[in-house]
Amino acid sequence: MHANAQYLQTLQQVFGFDGLRVGQQQVVEQVLAGHSSAAIFPTGSGKSLCYQLPALHLPHLTLVISPLLALMKDQLDFMKGKGIAAASIDSSLTYDESREVMRSVRAGETKILMISVERLKNERFRQFISSVSISLLVVDEAHCISEWGHNFRPDYLKLPAYRTQLNIPQVLLLTATATPQVIDDMRTKFSISPEDVVVTGFYRSNLDLNVLPCKEEEKPSALSHVIQQAPKDQPTIVYVTLQQTAEHVAANLSAQGIPAKAYHAGMASKDRQRIQNGFMRGEINCIVATIAFGMGVDKSDIRAVIHYDLPKSIENYSQEIGRAGRDGQASVCSVLANRESVSVLENFVYGDTPDLNAIRAVIDEIGATPSGNTWEVMLNRLSRECNVRQLPLKTLLVYLELAGIIEPQFSYFADYRFKMSVSVDHVLSQFEGERRQFVDAVFRASPKSRTWHTVDFEALWQGYQADRQRTVTALDYFADKGWIELESKQMTDVFRVLELGACQGDSAHLLSQEIHQLFLSKEETEINRVHAMLSLFETNTCLSHRLASYFADEHAPAQCGHCSVCRGNVAVLPHANVQGEIDLALLQRVIKPLVEAAAKEGLVVSVEAMTRFLCGIATPLTGRLRAGKMEGFGKFVKYPFDEVQTKVRSVGE
Repeated sequence: MHANAQYLQTLQQVFGFDGLRVGQQQVVEQVLAGHSSAAIFPTGSGKSLCYQLPALHLPHLTLVISPLLALMKDQLDFMKGKGIAAASIDSSLTYDESREVMRSVRAGETKILMISVERLKNERFRQFISSVSISLLVVDEAHCISEWGHNFRPDYLKLPAYRTQLNIPQVLLLTATATPQVIDDMRTKFSISPEDVVVTGFYRSNLDLNVLPCKEEEKPSALSHVIQQAPKDQPTIVYVTLQQTAEHVAANLSAQGIPAKAYHAGMASKDRQRIQNGFMRGEINCIVATIAFGMGVDKSDIRAVIHYDLPKSIENYSQEIGRAGRDGQASVCSVLANRESVSVLENFVYGDTPDLNAIRAVIDEIGATPSGNTWEVMLNRLSRECNVRQLPLKTLLVYLELAGIIEPQFSYFADYRFKMSVSVDHVLSQFEGERRQFVDAVFRASPKSRTWHTVDFEALWQGYQADRQRTVTALDYFADKGWIELESKQMTDVFRVLELGACQGDSAHLLSQEIHQLFLSKEETEINRVHAMLSLFETNTCLSHRLASYFADEHAPAQCGHCSVCRGNVAVLPHANVQGEIDLALLQRVIKPLVEAAAKEGLVVSVEAMTRFLCGIATPLTGRLRAGKMEGFGKFVKYPFDEVQTKVRSVGE
């Protein structure tokens, strides 16, 4: 049978489809012909089928990198419902479940394995997966690999190297939001030919796009008007920037007779799940959410997406409006826009750029590792001590990996504690011989304080020569059996230092400057992204066409006829209220408590750190010094970051 006929038969028998959509067929045939490929398709247009279908015809395992547990679960449920042998290895599995998945992968029974990119940091997992023949590496949300993308994830940068190490012949990249620059970056990193990149078009004819200029104080009434204009009780998402705004806006809408629920990362997980489930079932029709809501939410009949606050970028905007009208029915996407919150968006960016001296502090710590030893680090401690937020700290470590300075080995929890659900004697009775002696040694080396036993790994090694991994495996097993309740904390990452000299002396100074320059370039890109979004919202050309062009879709109509510009409403965004001249005496006075608190800890506060404090940007330093409660924190939040930094610098001269 011809290969095409084979996959079409599988398409019908397994997936129940008579044919593939535009673009899907090209990607599927490229993969089955042995090519690497990239699929840039709009949200909800069937990217997953591009790997699920070929995987059933490829000789070995298809390994899928997915950025979110919720996305993995949805896709696994779908595949299992179709009888496809798919599995994941993730944090929700028990020890025995993980072991069974690994057995089935080794045996060739599992065709598709889904993992997070972080799983590849674990040396033991890398050893396991390197023993398995892999036909295809699939990277979902592949724009995360590009530093020019809107959702850069540092661990994604290492995927090309992992692909080489694991000897994977083909790669398939999937994303809905990639600019021409990001597409080129992704393609180059994985050596994909330009002709194997498939862009199906970004334009959605059923989305009515509106930019509604309004001042900050006009937003509550404008939002109510937009919602009340729409048919009653239609599924609606209102996006906001801050958690407290979500609570405030939901309360306001409810008070006006529009039942609404807030949704944000600060809520308890069970409350978020309850609200999301209610929205999916149609019991709740209006969600006021931060961007914590959306990934993995596949509800086809969302009729309206409203941005109460400006989105972070064009990419975020397109991803969020992409959740509307997936059933193809008409849906409205509106932005309540002004320039008053631009400083807030920019400050998110400035908060993620580490100071040069903070980068140097991290490199010095690596340089202090005794020759031949591994470097063990708790990221939360290093973040606090060096004043680098955790995400940029991870980015910094990846930059050092890519430069060949360090190499990740594995991660482990430093602290384990447990409480007994059954008696110690009951557990001991389950074992004989050496195993019983080992289990007895574990309990003896785990002193009890009221309820909880804390494991002393050092004592266990000294008394029984039991290594850490065997002990952790045993504790996991006890927990799986329900004999103990196990808790672990203080994640520790272990790295091999490959170039110790690069982290010492003059070399450390040069390396710090090079890394700092990478962060400054990234910062500039992110700030430009904010202003590109403002330019889009103030465009005098068709919004749909302009948006499609941004994502390399040159086939959208020049005039869609269903956007505010096509209706003759070119937006001019209200500017932020003009702020008065910064009072230098006030600035000096409110900085003083920060500088004094730092001095007591033996710390020197950089100009950049002072500026972040004054602009209300939380960093590990503000937490460490309890600076969030000081008068000066956020005192100049409405001023542009650059302007405040210039004044701080002038005060110090």
